Amino acid sequence: MIYTVKDRFLKYVQVDTQADPYSETVPSTVKQKDLTALLVAELEEMNIPYKINDAGYIYAYLDANVPGVNKKVFFCAHIDTAPDCSGTDVKPIVHSNYDGKDLILPDDETQVISTTKYPALLNKMGHDIISASGKTLLGADDKAGVAIIFDAFWQMVNNPDLPHGPVRMLITTDEEIGKGIAKVDLDLLDADFGFTLDGGELGSLEDENFSADAASIYITGVATHPAYGKGVMQNASKIAGDILSALPKDRLSPETTEDKEGFIHPTKVTGSLESAQIDFILRDFETEKLKEHAATLEAVAKAVIKNYPQSSFKLETRKQYRNMKDVLDQHPYVIEIAKRAMENLGIESLVHSIRGGTDGAGLSHMGKPCPNLFAGQQAIHSKHEWVSVQDMQRAVDTIIEICKLTAYHKSW
Repeated sequence: MIYTVKDRFLKYVQVDTQADPYSETVPSTVKQKDLTALLVAELEEMNIPYKINDAGYIYAYLDANVPGVNKKVFFCAHIDTAPDCSGTDVKPIVHSNYDGKDLILPDDETQVISTTKYPALLNKMGHDIISASGKTLLGADDKAGVAIIFDAFWQMVNNPDLPHGPVRMLITTDEEIGKGIAKVDLDLLDADFGFTLDGGELGSLEDENFSADAASIYITGVATHPAYGKGVMQNASKIAGDILSALPKDRLSPETTEDKEGFIHPTKVTGSLESAQIDFILRDFETEKLKEHAATLEAVAKAVIKNYPQSSFKLETRKQYRNMKDVLDQHPYVIEIAKRAMENLGIESLVHSIRGGTDGAGLSHMGKPCPNLFAGQQAIHSKHEWVSVQDMQRAVDTIIEICKLTAYHKSW
């Protein structure tokens, strides 16, 4: 078996692994395990020891080929794709030696990946760009990361002159619906620190992410027969609409914020005459501000419910994930090793924050410092998703260099 990172990626994206946020099974869709099975077969061909669990996770292990290494490093990616856009019957297209022109996708020619909308394309002249065909997402988020990790492991297995200490692999399911590490076993992982391969532009190194809570408002109205509703009926669905309408218009929403600004975002509304529910996500880089956002939400609901004196509401919040920077600042060597690896390869490191979360955020707060490295993915969760083969290859090189530095830098 000899694959390139490109070959692996083209194979993986054709396996439908879309997650389902409303499913109660683990993983949320059984089809995710189709890719687990394919990946396990590759590990067996490479004679790499591995373990799997019922959630479709894969743990794999490389022993050190140099003595006296102090740290065990892991690399993590997820196999599921987002529910935002269809992941069924993905047809990957390779645009070889990209010439700078807009990419018109053949299965729906109204779908155009343009340099105007995606100026990063202008930095990829001569690259081999992979996109979908116009009717689905591509799945670069995060099958690019999976392909990169598998190719790096293959390189280290087949090139014993590449020095490394103990190296681990963690492949997860259901990351896109916030459950990517719900079934992780740290004893099976058996590592000290690691990196998710789930980022975008070449050189990207994300050391900070949103802290996140979920919130729900449960509304109880007053039901009557509509023929006799005057002065009595208080429609819970209308109350929900009033609460949504009363949210701030010029701040605290995804459409009005950027950089380090947090938000309150309604994600789902269900309702009837007597009861209704609004689900929200609360996001901020400062964890304490999540309480402020919840207080804002409660204040809005209280102001609205005053107009409906026989009705009531209840606000509940649930912890989701926290900012990885809180942990990474205590382990600066993790960021330093990634920056030095990229420097050694002539890649400019771009350390920045991400307005979202990764498996690495949860792993960091479980005691395994884990920033997010670039995997080349662009325009994720959309029909315009694309990735550069050359960027994926540079990510493979970065993993190998991190393993080399970990092997020889005994103070880490």
